[in-house]
Amino acid sequence: MGELRVSGSKQLVDTYGRVHRDLRVSLTDRCSLRCTYCMPADFSDWIANDKLLSTDELITVIGLCVDAGITQVRLTGGEPLLRRDIVEVVRRINELPQPPRISLTTNALRLAEVAQELKDAGLTRVNVSLDTLDPVRFKEMTHRDRFHDVIEGIEAAKAAGLTPLKVNAVLLKGVNDDEAIPLLKHALANDWNLRFIEQMPLDAGDLWARPVMVTADEIQSELEREFELTPVPSRGSAPAEEFYVNGGPETVGIIASVTRPFCAACDRLRLTADGQFRNCLFAREETDVRAILRSGLPQSEIDAGVQAIIESVTKSKLPGHGINDPNFIKPDRPMSAIGG
Repeated sequence: MGELRVSGSKQLVDTYGRVHRDLRVSLTDRCSLRCTYCMPADFSDWIANDKLLSTDELITVIGLCVDAGITQVRLTGGEPLLRRDIVEVVRRINELPQPPRISLTTNALRLAEVAQELKDAGLTRVNVSLDTLDPVRFKEMTHRDRFHDVIEGIEAAKAAGLTPLKVNAVLLKGVNDDEAIPLLKHALANDWNLRFIEQMPLDAGDLWARPVMVTADEIQSELEREFELTPVPSRGSAPAEEFYVNGGPETVGIIASVTRPFCAACDRLRLTADGQFRNCLFAREETDVRAILRSGLPQSEIDAGVQAIIESVTKSKLPGHGINDPNFIKPDRPMSAIGG
C-alpha cells in the first residue's frame, strides 16, 4: 500500500478547477486531552452517540467518495483512537474495491496498543500531535500527564512501519514558542517529519486570539537562527510548505493556514463524525448526509442521494476561507467536531 491508489477515471472538480482527491473523516468529536488552544479543561459539549455515524454508514459514504474520485482518506477526530472499532474501520476501508490510501491523525495516547493492528488492517502512516518535549509543560498544555504515552506511541508507529511519521506542533507565544529549535533538533535525530502549524480559530470556546498566534514568518525566522532552510520546489496540494534543512534530505514543514493560505490548491473535503459534509475546514455551511443514510429509502436511492451531496458540496466550494477578511466569522463548531 505504499503507492497512491487511483480510483478510476472520475474526478471531483469544483468551479475553480480544483480536483478533490483527499477526504478527511472525523470518527468522533471526543478527545482524551484538553489542549489549551483547542478546548477548555472542563469541556463536555460532546455530540450525542446516536448522532454519530455507524461504521456501516461511514463505509457507505467513504465508498461513494472513492467511487467519485477520492484517493486518500485521513481519519481524524477529536481523537480517532477513542473509537472502539478503529481497526475494523481501517480494515473495511481497505477492503473497498478500489481502496484509498489511509492515514490517521492522533494524539498517540493509545497508539502503542494498536499500531501494529492498524498497519495490518491497511493503515499506511500516522500524524501525531506533540507541542512540547517537556513532560511538565505537556501536562500544563494538555491537562493530562501522558507525555511518555505519546512517545511510546510514536515509537510503536515507527516499529510497525507507519511511516513517514509526521509530528505536528502548534507554538503559542509565552507558552512553548521557545521550543521550535529543540523540536526540530529532536525530530532530525529521531527520524520524525516535523510540521509546525499556525494556531487556527477553531477552538471550543473563545480561546483563539491573533496576538498570541505564532505566525509562519516567526517560526521560519526562529528556525533560521540555527538551520539553513531551503524551500522544496514542488508543493502540489500539500498544506505544508516544506523546507530542506541544511541542504536536506531532511525537511521541516510549516502549515500557515492563517497568514499564508493555500486555498488555491486545496483538494480536501470533510465528513464530520455526525454525518455532515463540509468543503472547507472553516466553512460555516454543512450538508447533512446522515438524514439520507437513515431515511429508510432503498439502498440505490440512498447512494444516489449521497452522490448528489458529494458533487454539490464540491461544486459549491468557495475560492478561499477568508480568515484575513475583516468580516470573517469563525465556524460554530470546533475542530474537535469538524475533524482536522
